[in-house]
Amino acid sequence: MKAFVFPGQGAQFPGMGKELYENSLVAKKRFNQANKILGFEITKIMFGEDADSLKQTRVTQPAIFLHSTILSEVMDDRFHAEMIAGHSLGEFSALVAAGVLSFEQGLTLVRERALAMQAACNEISGTMAAVLGLEDKKIESICDSISGVVVPANYNCPGQIVISGAIEAVEDACEALKEAGARRALLLPVGGAFHSPLMEPAKERLAKAIENTNFNVPSCPVYQNVTATGITNPEEIRINLMAQLTAPVRWTQSVQQMITDGASHFTEVGPGKVIQGLIKKIDQSIETTSGN
Repeated sequence: MKAFVFPGQGAQFPGMGKELYENSLVAKKRFNQANKILGFEITKIMFGEDADSLKQTRVTQPAIFLHSTILSEVMDDRFHAEMIAGHSLGEFSALVAAGVLSFEQGLTLVRERALAMQAACNEISGTMAAVLGLEDKKIESICDSISGVVVPANYNCPGQIVISGAIEAVEDACEALKEAGARRALLLPVGGAFHSPLMEPAKERLAKAIENTNFNVPSCPVYQNVTATGITNPEEIRINLMAQLTAPVRWTQSVQQMITDGASHFTEVGPGKVIQGLIKKIDQSIETTSGN
């Protein structure tokens, strides 16, 4: 079975989407549409060399969403998903590709998500750290033992978890994790504590927008971050999407479940090849390709 997967924040690069824009009338139409919906010319930032602006959350998230969803549309007959998933932000791209949301609905929600997360970061200081070389349960146990908010945020692949929370708590957890044998416990250059309880203000704001959006039945099962299971019920998809900002991204578990359910080939749709690398670390025998 063919699975299609979509990357999240961090996959962006200067010049992203420019080739799509220049070579496809469908892509050009979508990018111009996006400029109007967003209220600023995101294409100038994406196609140019302004790497600093591209790093701003309000730009990064829509940029990755646009690259991914437009690419899936341009792929046309080559895009035939039997199951689908997206890493964090990528879940919104997956929902558009599966027909749960329209392009316009998806972009509007991603814009709201980016602004809500940026506001939450400005309101409450937080950070994240990558932890390599420890078992999941050990990391979970150490996070539980730390005073303050620190939780596993991204289960990326076996031996690679990202933790998230209050700055001091994350720093304390990193020291404890190193003492416990972690190969690395490294603070990440991010603006906030994504996928942790500190994102509650953003979750509440985004939930209102999600509640007012119509969700359709997907064309194939959507393996959501919160449950790591294939969902086809639109209301379940809505509830899980609301929970996503404060819940961990169960990517390892999602990919493992997709393989159990019959996935034999994964195509990454969007900028970069980060997701393909993670999938290979989850199961070396699985074939992966890029959608571009």
